[in-house]
Amino acid sequence: MLDVGCGGGLFLQTLAKRGAQRIVGFDFSAEAARLAWSRAVVPAICGNLSSAPLARGSCAAITMFHVLEHLGNPAGYLHAAHDLLRPHGRLIVQVPNAGCWQFLVFGERWNGLDVPRHLTNFRAKDLENLLDRCGFEVLRTKHFSWRDNPAGMATSIAPNLDPMARRMRHMQESPGGKLLKDLVYFGLTVLALPFTMLEAACNAGSTVMVEARKR
Repeated sequence: MLDVGCGGGLFLQTLAKRGAQRIVGFDFSAEAARLAWSRAVVPAICGNLSSAPLARGSCAAITMFHVLEHLGNPAGYLHAAHDLLRPHGRLIVQVPNAGCWQFLVFGERWNGLDVPRHLTNFRAKDLENLLDRCGFEVLRTKHFSWRDNPAGMATSIAPNLDPMARRMRHMQESPGGKLLKDLVYFGLTVLALPFTMLEAACNAGSTVMVEARKR
């Protein structure tokens, strides 16, 4: 199994702890690949998927969690994944959903846009059509993520409270100030749960995850 956009290797680490053995990470960043290798103790490759040093048809499954929106040519990565997968191999893709209610509410302040890091915006139908053109059959679509949807709405409401963004900006915070911000952010995340669950139930969640099979 190949995890594309493995970042620091958290997902790889989870798989390894559950007994998965033949797993590989892949990322643009050499630093992320090194961290993933050391954290999960599994191989992690830095590079472009279109030129990955892996044999055609060598993967049973490929995951791409929040990868395609960062690409100017997402079809190129999907074609590469198609070549790497075995016959009827599975691809799991997750992206922000530009057809969500949160985009209607927050507009350009919706955290799923994330300009300039996100280069391509998808609605669920856009993603399904792209997968179809790249040789995949969509099997299942999911519009809710416990990790992403409520927290994403909290970030849209108060971007300066997002713990990840604060760490990336190396903000100077007192212990008390950090705790207060974390508690307020957590409260916003909890308050966002009913709305995010409702929009997901109406197939308009702020993320869309698709499981597809290689045709």
